Amino acid sequence: MTAMPEPETPDRAGRPPSRGPLNALENASSAAILRVLRVTLHTGFAVLLGVALARMLMAGGSLRWLWAAVAVVLAGVYLAGTVLEKRHAEGRTSMDPRRYALLWLGIVTALWSVLLAGSADFAWLAFPLFFLHLHLLPRGGALMAIALMTVAVVASQWAASGAQVPHAAAVVGPLLGAIFSVITGLAYAALYREARNQRLAADELRRTREELARSQHQAGMLAERERLAREIHDTLAQGLSSIVLLGRAAEQSLAGGETATAAAQLGLVQQTAAENLAEARNFVRGLSSPQLEGSTLVDALRRLCASTETGAAAAGLPLRCRVEVDGDPLDLPQPVRVTLLRAAQASLANVREHAGARTAVVTLAFLGAEVTLDIYDDGAGFDPDAAAAAAHHGGGDGGGFGLRSLRERVDALDGSLDVESAPGEGTVVAIRLPLEGGFRG
Repeated sequence: MTAMPEPETPDRAGRPPSRGPLNALENASSAAILRVLRVTLHTGFAVLLGVALARMLMAGGSLRWLWAAVAVVLAGVYLAGTVLEKRHAEGRTSMDPRRYALLWLGIVTALWSVLLAGSADFAWLAFPLFFLHLHLLPRGGALMAIALMTVAVVASQWAASGAQVPHAAAVVGPLLGAIFSVITGLAYAALYREARNQRLAADELRRTREELARSQHQAGMLAERERLAREIHDTLAQGLSSIVLLGRAAEQSLAGGETATAAAQLGLVQQTAAENLAEARNFVRGLSSPQLEGSTLVDALRRLCASTETGAAAAGLPLRCRVEVDGDPLDLPQPVRVTLLRAAQASLANVREHAGARTAVVTLAFLGAEVTLDIYDDGAGFDPDAAAAAAHHGGGDGGGFGLRSLRERVDALDGSLDVESAPGEGTVVAIRLPLEGGFRG
C-alpha cells in the first residue's frame, strides 16, 4: 500500500519470479534501485515524524500529549500498511492489502492534517506523503492532492510565523519541494514500468525459448524416426524378406527330397540373418554399414551383386547381376558411400522380389566432381507415379516407400534421383551425387 512497492521476492517454493537467465540480471538491478528508494522513503518518513514529535514536545503546550498520541497512531497505521504489503509481496499472507490502499492513504493523510493543525513542525511530512499519492492515485487526482497539501503546508508555516504576509521562503520552499517530489515520483513510475516491461519481455523470451526447445526436440525425434524407418526398410526389411523367400525355397526342397539344396538354402538364411543382425547393431549406434568396414564401395557392390544372385538362385529365380565401373575409383566420403550402397541394396531387393528380371546391372561412375550410380534391370517394370502415390497414401508393398526413402537420402546430400520405368520395359534407377571440389578422400 506504500509508494514504493516491495521488489519481487521468491515464492513459497523458493522459486524466483523471473526464471530466465536474461531477466535475472535486469531484475536484480531494478530490484536494488526500487529497494533503495523504498527504504529511503520509509526512513525519511520515520525521521521527519520523530523530529517533528520531539520539537513539539520540547516546545511544551497543554495539548502536546494529544498530538503525541495522534503521531503514535499515524506511525502505527503507516507501519501496519508497509508490513502488510511486504508480507504479501513475499507470499507470507494471502490477504491482498492493495484493496485497502485508498482507505489507508486517506487515514494517513487525515492524521497528518490533524498533526499539521496542531504544529507546523509536521509540515515536512508532506514530502514523503507526496510519493504515496503519486503511487496510489491517478495522476490527475495525485497532482490535485499534492497541490492542496502544499497549500496547507504554506498556510501552516504562515500561521506559525505570525506575519501578516507570508515570507517568500515559506511559499517557495514547499512549492519547490512539491515540484521535486512530483518529478522524482514520475521518474520512479517510469523506472517501475520499465522494470516490469523488461520482466514481461524476458518471461516471454523464456517461454519462446522453451517452445523452441520443445519443437527442436520434436523435430529431432521425427528425424530419428525417419532415419530408423529408412534403415529398417533398406536393411532389415530386405533381409527378412530374403529369409522368408529362402525359407519357403528350403521347405520346397525338403518336400522334394533335395536335402543338399535345402541345406545350402538354410545356410543362406543363417548368413542373411547374421548380416542383418550386424546391420541392426550398426544403425542403432548410428554407424555405417558393416559391409563397408575395411572395404571399398566397389567391392561392397560386387559382394551385394553376388549375394543377390545367390539369393535369387536359392529361390529358383534365374537372375544374373554384375557391377560395372567407369572412371578411376575415388575414396568417397562416408555419407556418399552409405547412400550409394543403400540405394543398390534397395534397388536390387526390388529387382529380386518384384521385377522377375533375368539381368541386373549396377554401374558406378566417377566423374571427378560427382559420382553416379545406375541400377538397371530387364524385368516387368512399373509405373513410378503410381508407386509414389501408393506410398503417400500408405498403400502398396513397400516399393513406393523405398523410393521415397531413397529420395530423402539423396536429397540430404544435394543429389538427384531419377527413376525410369514402364510396365513391361524394365527399370533404371539413376542417382547423381556431387563431390565438393572433386573430393578424393
